[in-house]
Amino acid sequence: MATAAQTIRVFGIYLLILGAVLILVPNLLLGLFKLDPVTDVWIRVVGMLAFLLGVYYNHVANAKLRSLIRLSVPVRLSVLGFFGAFVLLKLAPPMLMVFAIVDALAALWTWIALRRGYY
Repeated sequence: MATAAQTIRVFGIYLLILGAVLILVPNLLLGLFKLDPVTDVWIRVVGMLAFLLGVYYNHVANAKLRSLIRLSVPVRLSVLGFFGAFVLLKLAPPMLMVFAIVDALAALWTWIALRRGYY
Protein backbone atom coordinates (compact mmCIF):
# COMPACT_ATOMS: atom_id res chain seq x y z
CA MET A 1 0.00 0.00 0.00
CA ALA A 2 1.25 3.46 -0.85
CA THR A 3 1.97 5.90 1.94
CA ALA A 4 0.21 9.26 2.00
CA ALA A 5 3.53 10.91 1.16
CA GLN A 6 3.92 8.65 -1.88
CA THR A 7 0.44 9.57 -3.12
CA ILE A 8 1.36 13.24 -2.78
CA ARG A 9 4.62 12.64 -4.65
CA VAL A 10 2.78 10.98 -7.55
CA PHE A 11 0.31 13.86 -7.67
CA GLY A 12 3.19 16.34 -7.56
CA ILE A 13 4.87 14.64 -10.51
CA TYR A 14 1.55 14.74 -12.40
CA LEU A 15 1.37 18.51 -11.74
CA LEU A 16 4.99 19.03 -12.85
CA ILE A 17 4.30 17.23 -16.13
CA LEU A 18 0.93 18.92 -16.68
CA GLY A 19 2.43 22.31 -15.90
CA ALA A 20 5.39 21.80 -18.24
CA VAL A 21 3.11 20.75 -21.09
CA LEU A 22 0.81 23.74 -20.55
CA ILE A 23 3.79 26.09 -20.52
CA LEU A 24 5.63 24.62 -23.50
CA VAL A 25 2.99 23.13 -25.82
CA PRO A 26 -0.45 24.01 -24.48
CA ASN A 27 -2.31 23.47 -27.73
CA LEU A 28 -1.07 19.89 -27.93
CA LEU A 29 -2.86 19.07 -24.68
CA LEU A 30 -5.90 21.18 -25.52
CA GLY A 31 -6.22 19.38 -28.85
CA LEU A 32 -6.18 15.97 -27.13
CA PHE A 33 -9.22 17.10 -25.14
CA LYS A 34 -10.92 18.61 -28.18
CA LEU A 35 -10.58 22.12 -26.76
CA ASP A 36 -9.98 25.16 -28.94
CA PRO A 37 -6.35 26.20 -29.42
CA VAL A 38 -5.27 29.39 -27.68
CA THR A 39 -2.78 32.13 -28.45
CA ASP A 40 -3.00 34.23 -25.29
CA VAL A 41 -0.75 33.77 -22.28
CA TRP A 42 -3.34 32.58 -19.72
CA ILE A 43 -3.04 28.86 -20.38
CA ARG A 44 0.71 29.19 -19.81
CA VAL A 45 0.03 31.07 -16.56
CA VAL A 46 -2.14 28.12 -15.47
CA GLY A 47 0.71 25.82 -16.50
CA MET A 48 3.17 27.80 -14.40
CA LEU A 49 0.84 27.59 -11.40
CA ALA A 50 0.37 23.84 -11.87
CA PHE A 51 4.14 23.36 -12.20
CA LEU A 52 4.86 25.40 -9.06
CA LEU A 53 2.19 23.49 -7.13
CA GLY A 54 3.95 20.33 -8.26
CA VAL A 55 7.17 21.66 -6.73
CA TYR A 56 5.32 22.25 -3.44
CA TYR A 57 3.66 18.83 -3.49
CA ASN A 58 6.99 17.12 -4.02
CA HIS A 59 8.50 19.06 -1.12
CA VAL A 60 5.54 18.10 1.08
CA ALA A 61 6.05 14.45 0.13
CA ASN A 62 9.81 14.52 0.73
CA ALA A 63 9.42 16.24 4.11
CA LYS A 64 6.35 14.14 5.02
CA LEU A 65 4.52 17.27 6.16
CA ARG A 66 1.47 15.61 7.70
CA SER A 67 -0.58 18.75 8.17
CA LEU A 68 -0.23 19.69 4.50
CA ILE A 69 -0.84 16.13 3.37
CA ARG A 70 -4.09 16.11 5.35
CA LEU A 71 -5.07 19.58 4.11
CA SER A 72 -4.49 18.55 0.50
CA VAL A 73 -7.42 16.11 0.57
CA PRO A 74 -10.31 18.58 0.95
CA VAL A 75 -8.50 21.18 -1.16
CA ARG A 76 -8.10 18.77 -4.08
CA LEU A 77 -11.66 17.51 -3.66
CA SER A 78 -12.89 21.10 -3.91
CA VAL A 79 -11.63 21.23 -7.49
CA LEU A 80 -14.56 18.96 -8.39
CA GLY A 81 -17.00 21.57 -7.06
CA PHE A 82 -15.28 24.54 -8.65
CA PHE A 83 -14.88 22.94 -12.06
CA GLY A 84 -18.40 21.52 -11.87
CA ALA A 85 -19.75 25.02 -11.21
CA PHE A 86 -17.71 26.44 -14.10
CA VAL A 87 -19.18 23.81 -16.43
CA LEU A 88 -22.76 24.27 -15.14
CA LEU A 89 -22.46 28.03 -15.59
CA LYS A 90 -21.17 27.42 -19.12
CA LEU A 91 -17.92 29.18 -18.32
CA ALA A 92 -15.93 26.07 -19.27
CA PRO A 93 -16.45 23.01 -21.47
CA PRO A 94 -17.47 19.71 -19.85
CA MET A 95 -14.08 18.21 -20.78
CA LEU A 96 -12.59 20.27 -17.94
CA MET A 97 -14.15 17.74 -15.56
CA VAL A 98 -11.51 15.19 -16.59
CA PHE A 99 -8.93 17.22 -14.67
CA ALA A 100 -11.27 17.54 -11.68
CA ILE A 101 -11.80 13.77 -11.63
CA VAL A 102 -8.02 13.18 -11.64
CA ASP A 103 -7.67 15.57 -8.68
CA ALA A 104 -10.55 13.89 -6.82
CA LEU A 105 -9.24 10.37 -7.38
CA ALA A 106 -5.77 11.40 -6.25
CA ALA A 107 -7.26 13.04 -3.15
CA LEU A 108 -9.22 9.90 -2.33
CA TRP A 109 -6.05 7.82 -2.73
CA THR A 110 -4.30 10.09 -0.21
CA TRP A 111 -7.33 9.95 2.12
CA ILE A 112 -7.29 6.12 2.07
CA ALA A 113 -3.58 6.09 2.91
CA LEU A 114 -4.18 8.53 5.77
CA ARG A 115 -7.10 6.49 7.13
CA ARG A 116 -4.86 3.41 7.20
CA GLY A 117 -2.18 5.36 9.04
CA TYR A 118 0.35 5.15 6.20
CA TYR A 119 2.24 8.43 6.25
